[in-house]
Amino acid sequence: MQSCEISADSTDDPLSSGLRRKRQPRIVVIGAGLAGLSAAKALLESGFTDVTVLEATDRIGGRVQSVQLGHATFELGATWIHGSHGNPVYHLAEDNGLLEETTDSERSVGRISLYSKNGVAYHLTNSGQRIPKDVVEEFSDLYNEVYNLTQEFFQRGKPVNAESQNSVGVFTRDVVRKRVKADPDDTEAVKRLKLAMIQQYLKVESCESSSHSMDEVSLSEFGEWTEIPGAHHVIPCGFIKIVEILARSIPKSVIQLRKPVKCIHWNQSVSKEIERVADHNSDLPEEDKASNVFVECEDCEFIPADHVIVTVSLGVLKKRHESLFHPRLPEEKVMAIEKLGINTTDKIFLEFEEPFWSSECNSIQFVWEDEAESESLTYPEELWYKKICSFDVLYPPERYGHVLSGWICGEEALIMEKCDDETVAETCTEMLRKFTGNPNIPKPRRILRSSWGSNPHFRGSYSYTQVGSSGADVEKLAKPLPYAESSKTPPMQVMFSGEATHRKYYSTTHGAVLSGQREAARLIEMYQDLLQ
Repeated sequence: MQSCEISADSTDDPLSSGLRRKRQPRIVVIGAGLAGLSAAKALLESGFTDVTVLEATDRIGGRVQSVQLGHATFELGATWIHGSHGNPVYHLAEDNGLLEETTDSERSVGRISLYSKNGVAYHLTNSGQRIPKDVVEEFSDLYNEVYNLTQEFFQRGKPVNAESQNSVGVFTRDVVRKRVKADPDDTEAVKRLKLAMIQQYLKVESCESSSHSMDEVSLSEFGEWTEIPGAHHVIPCGFIKIVEILARSIPKSVIQLRKPVKCIHWNQSVSKEIERVADHNSDLPEEDKASNVFVECEDCEFIPADHVIVTVSLGVLKKRHESLFHPRLPEEKVMAIEKLGINTTDKIFLEFEEPFWSSECNSIQFVWEDEAESESLTYPEELWYKKICSFDVLYPPERYGHVLSGWICGEEALIMEKCDDETVAETCTEMLRKFTGNPNIPKPRRILRSSWGSNPHFRGSYSYTQVGSSGADVEKLAKPLPYAESSKTPPMQVMFSGEATHRKYYSTTHGAVLSGQREAARLIEMYQDLLQ
């Protein structure tokens, strides 16, 4: 049994208690992802000297995870720099020469769809037929037109009618279906194909939103997510390089790996256990015994702090908020955590000896003809593979080899995560054989896949505005604790950062970076006299 202990780092000038003390404030950052590293970097560069970063896993980066296989780097997590004009992630990459080898196919202007490259997307049906290119283009134009309509409810303040149930999926499916069925120029066979394509496009959209289904994404709030102007970029040497750049100026002693946090005791609510340990720890300064916050780690260490910046994912907050904070979070913040959405988007990389796809094919899109009239995108457990929306061809092959990247999201992604590699590889190969009509496609020689949903340190990929939530909930999630500001209550004891706390840029890497910088800026302003 481990014995609990309280850290008692000495301080140079422990003159007085409260915010008026002249010693450096102790700041603990929980999580060494983009948000946590950005916060720590900004704090240290501004002159704070007592900063500690606690990371539960054995690596930094959070939901950025670049894996090296041979000469190629594959992204299990973040892949794209979304936009360039004013994007801090883009500027870090550009300033450090990370985009010098980015090819035209890894640079996309306009709305991207997962991977966007030169070439042609092959929309294939489960009967092994390719949907004619002109039919795909007609449907794509219609879908994008309706997609633009979904943006207008927030951007123009348009009222949402009851039929849509305030759902992007319900609205999109209904409008597109009505327009397809009303088209006098299409044959019944073409209409049937276009109706089936609706579900495939919504699966792609769900993977982009990291929702189980677009039915769960709020129509009235969908347009608040803001796209940064400029091209989107892939970093050939790996997105992890951005993480390494952020960490470069942070002393190694600041970041503690394999240091999961059990509970954050805030607002001077020191538990009896802490008091007992403190009473028997003669080395602990009196001011530490009266700290505003104690971070209780899983290894039983209690770390005193003046401010804690929490950067864990929304998925972790949903699962653990009741036990992670003592006292419990205010009801307003709990409601925000519960109302906002997060789910899983996973990637499945398949490496083949030789390509079975044509040189012009940039992706294989799976269109199930029996889903022309489907309402739901939920499948029985044994049919989890029907949620795989597509496989993208990774370009250039000189860098990646002959690799396909599959996409799956929602509850079906969690089922996929439970399967072993052999099962997933075999299932994907059977799908490819079925849709291409080529029974001779060999099994891949190697498989690599993500598992963001079942990982207890993430419990999902990234956030979205769920039906019933709004940007106001994002603001509530980001609001520091305690809420009541008085001379007797030290402010900003517990602060919140991470992509889910950025109202305009949630779900993005730049949203995570900016949120970390935002929380650091609060403390820099608070202690500006001390830092001068």
